[in-house]
Amino acid sequence: MADFCSALYLGLRHPSAALADWPALTLGRPAALEEAPGAGQVAADLARLQGSEAALLMPSTLHLFWDLFGVLADQPLALLVDGGAYPIARWGAQRAVLRGATMQIFPHGAAQVADRLAWRAALAGRRPLILADGYCPGMDTGPPLAAYARIAADKHGYLVLDDTQVLGVKGGQGGGSLRLPGVVGPHVMVGASLAKGFGAPLAVLAGSAAMMKRCADRSEVLRHCSPPSVAAIAAAGRALVINRTCGDRLRARLWRNVARFRAGAALRGMFCRGGAFPVQTVPLPCGAAPARMQAALASRGIHAVAQWTGRCGALTFLLRADHRPEQIERALDALAILLEKAYEPEI
Repeated sequence: MADFCSALYLGLRHPSAALADWPALTLGRPAALEEAPGAGQVAADLARLQGSEAALLMPSTLHLFWDLFGVLADQPLALLVDGGAYPIARWGAQRAVLRGATMQIFPHGAAQVADRLAWRAALAGRRPLILADGYCPGMDTGPPLAAYARIAADKHGYLVLDDTQVLGVKGGQGGGSLRLPGVVGPHVMVGASLAKGFGAPLAVLAGSAAMMKRCADRSEVLRHCSPPSVAAIAAAGRALVINRTCGDRLRARLWRNVARFRAGAALRGMFCRGGAFPVQTVPLPCGAAPARMQAALASRGIHAVAQWTGRCGALTFLLRADHRPEQIERALDALAILLEKAYEPEI
């Protein structure tokens, strides 16, 4: 079987035998009362990796963004949401709207539009907050994060990024968007799940020491929710060790697989979106049902993700560092045969 549905980009899975024993899966008390074993070290290591001053661990990005926007909404905010932002971060932003913030969605990557909206917000006495993803799957290029950071700084606002797709995969040593040129400053905060690049089901919020202290002091999640499980924290710690020792080799292997998939698709006359990112989307003819194409591939031992993109469908392939060249070639051969049949004219 060749699985192209998993977003474990570096191939990190953390079987129980690879983790140290733990006396209890959870402490049974909120993080504000007692930090889970290993949490402080993992948070500090993640802060260093991302190039930030401090970091907080959260059970998930849903907890993280719900909490963060609740903290920030104690002031007049104007939320400016990049159209490519993932739904979970938007769900968190809705909490700020319920507390009086305004929200406008602008076209993905439209920095000039964001600049105009931020200027209007500042004139209206609201602090602009730009919300965007570090990378939006299916796009050929990432959003203009440095421009967003500059706009937020110029208007005394914030830039909040969802770096789930990027952490562990891009940026120096896999440190994500904060490692990219121009994405700096005390006004920039980054939330990310470790469940993709690092294969650990928990989230991290990174930023300036002052902002992280403010978030920790006012956090409702830390007061009322259990922290990430001890097992998840142990998996994150293991992932960070692997990243330090062989992360660059895993990323190089991942990028070779992405290049192999794109080159192989082009050789077979197939177009795919996604640029140089592990999420590669192949559009289908409008008459082809994505679920049916997905099932046809699965019958050949190849698992891909069926999607609707507007009026027509698509199949998305998530590339990983542990995919073998023959798996990629076999998937492309099978897809090419199915597409050839789909494009055959009816008699």
